[in-house]
Amino acid sequence: MENLIKALTILLKYGNKEYPTNCSHDLLFVDIDPSLVSQEDIKELDKLDFIVSEEFEGFISFQYGSC
Repeated sequence: MENLIKALTILLKYGNKEYPTNCSHDLLFVDIDPSLVSQEDIKELDKLDFIVSEEFEGFISFQYGSC
């Protein structure tokens, strides 16, 4: 859970939407525009199992998304 909290804390710097997450099957989606996120933070998010998704225009993780 620590890595999830770290990832969400990083993403919080780039927006605080009312409904920022969505979960479907084994996918957790965070609705933050990757073009706003620094390359340094994108690398750190990747280490925390959150990757940029062009398809969903945000960040996804298969690590935390089981519904």
